[in-house]
Amino acid sequence: MTTPSGKRTFFPDQSAVRQRHAALIAGSPRAKIVTIGVIALMAAVALFALLRLDFSIARLGSGIVQLGTFLSLMVPPTPGTQLMSLLKALAETVAIAFLGTLLAAILSIPMGFLAARNVMANRIVQFLARRFSDSIRGVDTLIWALIWINVVGLGPFAGVLAIMTSDIGSFSKLYSEAIEAVDGKPGEGVVSTGGSKWHAIRFGIVPQVMPVLLSQILYYFESNTRSATIIGIVGAGGIGLYLAEQIRTYEWDQVAFIILMILVTVAVIDFISSRLRLSIVGQRAGSL
Repeated sequence: MTTPSGKRTFFPDQSAVRQRHAALIAGSPRAKIVTIGVIALMAAVALFALLRLDFSIARLGSGIVQLGTFLSLMVPPTPGTQLMSLLKALAETVAIAFLGTLLAAILSIPMGFLAARNVMANRIVQFLARRFSDSIRGVDTLIWALIWINVVGLGPFAGVLAIMTSDIGSFSKLYSEAIEAVDGKPGEGVVSTGGSKWHAIRFGIVPQVMPVLLSQILYYFESNTRSATIIGIVGAGGIGLYLAEQIRTYEWDQVAFIILMILVTVAVIDFISSRLRLSIVGQRAGSL
């Protein structure tokens, strides 16, 4: 538009815009009432939660002071007399996370294809596969650890089974969503040349989803290293048992050392996983 001084500008006349779209700018009364109602409901729920859970500013303040005391006791971190035992337990934690993630990644492959709409024509099977993965994913890894401890006993084997079971639900969902997002033309081309449906899956779908699946597996391996620490507290093997014991006996300097070991390990795994993910995605992009 042109201003009174003769200069052109890209900004429209605001008064004219308000007149032309007055209803949109003002908004409907119903939308305003709904918005106010939702905000009021959320505020009421938050207030109820604060009252019901005995939220106290005074207790929070005293707790922060106590936390400062604990942090001062953590300096300097020290392994005590059990450095080798801690290193062995840390290696066990990484092994639990790796094996649990690997087993889940492999076992979730058929579930992912069964839950994908563009692969599974039978809607009943596809629906049951999705609900099965949702049911498994709805139970936390720590609960699975408690269940498997009662089934196979204490130790790292229960930890591996807990991570595997929990991740099967997550991987099945991720696999199915990745499969449903692929371009169907490569598979159609395979079938048009005389290939079977299995050939279409192998050469039309798998090459497209493999980089995404590998990237997700690497991410979950990193995340499961932390989870393996937590489930170790309940007796599923790994360094979590040492961490819980040192906290129980108030050996805060050793607690700090164990936490640092876990942080360094997770950071190293994150760095390696990130490089591998970039390498996989980069190779895939280059091939396209």
